[in-house]
Amino acid sequence: MRNLFNWTIVSVTLLLMSIHVLAEQDSEIPGIGPVGKPVKLFTDFKFTEGPAFDLKGNLYFTDIPDNKIYKVNSKGKLSVFLEPSNHCNGLMLDGANNLLACEMDGRLVSINLKNKKVTPLATEYQDNRFNAPNDLVVDRTGGVYFTDPHYRAPEPLPQGKTAVYYRAADGKVTRLVDNLKAPNGVILSPDEKTLYVIPSMQKEMWAYPVTAPGKIGKGRVFCTLQQQEGYKEPGRGGDGLTIDTKGNLYITSGLGLQVFSPEGKLLGIIEVPEKPANVTFGGKDNSSLFITARTSLYRIDTKAKGHRFPGKSS
Repeated sequence: MRNLFNWTIVSVTLLLMSIHVLAEQDSEIPGIGPVGKPVKLFTDFKFTEGPAFDLKGNLYFTDIPDNKIYKVNSKGKLSVFLEPSNHCNGLMLDGANNLLACEMDGRLVSINLKNKKVTPLATEYQDNRFNAPNDLVVDRTGGVYFTDPHYRAPEPLPQGKTAVYYRAADGKVTRLVDNLKAPNGVILSPDEKTLYVIPSMQKEMWAYPVTAPGKIGKGRVFCTLQQQEGYKEPGRGGDGLTIDTKGNLYITSGLGLQVFSPEGKLLGIIEVPEKPANVTFGGKDNSSLFITARTSLYRIDTKAKGHRFPGKSS
């Protein structure tokens, strides 16, 4: 009986170990590694967006309806950084550690982190204000790619269409893409040879070859997002995104963060308690995902490392 009892204990132990291993495997994403559970850092916001880290480890993010930019310092303390923000959405640091921001009230601006002075970078195209700048990415020359969809824009649209623009370091603004319904998220590959554009009103995500700063070639469908049950054509698209050092894209969607390889292969989906709007890497070793999701800010630890866009220092 003792041998039978001992064998039963061993069998149960092995079963528990196998369940534990399976649980660990369930949290693995090929090419990325283990992904931790979401941790809610702060909540009770109206609609969070635009997470971005500065060089000192401070996190900035926006609450669009509340017209504020928040700051979480390196010790984890939350404070209001800028109010009013002109309904800022996407944020990113440039090479001189200034905070670049898309104001949905019609401008692309630069914010000095020390004195909070706001400097307009782009306010109009062809003598008309922008619709409602949404998201952005800065390249190594100091140029800025930014999207201008219709969300929060006046009607009729000031630009007459939604588009993707490039603001060169010398201030010249060029319209690059104008055939997508709602271009939203935008980012560059680590080598800056590919521009990714994430529309919100279709399931196909787009990629464009960058032939020179601010110049792109013919676009192609990069990947097709997985859809929530019940959604039909043309499907729901993405919102914001970030990218790791391997070139894997983390696209926010109704299902969570959909992770795609540089080849456009779906690697996995990272679930978030609330529908995510945007995401960035930060924290220790730049390996934690900081996610703005409706009323809250979340952190998810990973083994992946985020790519840092160097911009151009002044």
